[in-house]
Amino acid sequence: MNQPETSSFVRPFVRSGGRTRAEVELPLEALVSAVPSAMGSESGPAMDEHRLVLALCAQPRSIMEIAALAQIPLGVARVLVGDLAATGEITVHRTVDRVGPDVELLERVLTGLSHL
Repeated sequence: MNQPETSSFVRPFVRSGGRTRAEVELPLEALVSAVPSAMGSESGPAMDEHRLVLALCAQPRSIMEIAALAQIPLGVARVLVGDLAATGEITVHRTVDRVGPDVELLERVLTGLSHL
């Protein structure tokens, strides 16, 4: 008898514990980095996804970069980064002022998008 094939596909909401929104408001371009004390801690994040995001944040990265490198949907990346920010394991670096992004930032984003 042939056994049915199992799929390795995991729905995005499973990776984020069923949540679709982050507890912390995070702009897509926000740079985040791991707090040094969280990197080697044995009592760190329990979920594999949180550990992956924390490892990726050893150097400052944007939410978009994290999603791309971890190969997870952007919404899931936001939720996971929000979890780690809420527990103090990740630092969210300040982005541009309320006035809006400057021209240099927009040009960098367009350049990055054109390289995709």
